[in-house]
Amino acid sequence: MIRVGVIDSGGPADDPPGERALARAFAPDGSAQPAEPDRLGHGSAVAGIIRRASPGARIVHAQVFDARPVTSALRVTAALRWFAGLAPDERPDLICLSLGLAADRAPLERACAALVEAGAVLVAAHPARGPVCYPAAYPGIIAATGDARCGWDEISQLGPALFGAWCNSPEHGARGMGGASLGAARIAGHLAAIMASEGRLSGPTAIATLSARARHHGPEHKHG
Repeated sequence: MIRVGVIDSGGPADDPPGERALARAFAPDGSAQPAEPDRLGHGSAVAGIIRRASPGARIVHAQVFDARPVTSALRVTAALRWFAGLAPDERPDLICLSLGLAADRAPLERACAALVEAGAVLVAAHPARGPVCYPAAYPGIIAATGDARCGWDEISQLGPALFGAWCNSPEHGARGMGGASLGAARIAGHLAAIMASEGRLSGPTAIATLSARARHHGPEHKHG
């Protein structure tokens, strides 16, 4: 079974009992407590995309958003450290951060580096264009975004470690949530499905695997 850590707004109240029991919420001071049901719907959407791609995956929720889509490097760092400290049979093989922070913070980078060194694969949201964000810009992290060219099964490669994917784009007639955060969830779903069928991957092999499967290369060209 592939375990996928989701650092977001938590999961729905009807999550499997085992997943609800393990999930943790991280307060503004970094302290942990049992997670509450998702109030934003974003973490539930991210987990739903991953489950659709890899139905057997076990989701481990780390809740860093409350009723608003605002968090901090301290909360995200605490979530990453919690994942790193879990027992080997509970620790995620793959971590999806469908979020991006404007400021670089050394504790956040260290927490990411420790997990990458331990063999976890980290996927983080990053805009296809515009300024860098964190943790997607850190070494060893797979940066992911939405790409309207991509159908559900397609991947694009936009940079050495930046990949695009299906993102519920309005170009395909979709409504509701979309963008880089759902693109990151879809890239995490691709990797979860690959790991489930072919075995676990390290960060470098995950990047090479995505690159080999990319259908589109280079940025989207917007018209009009």
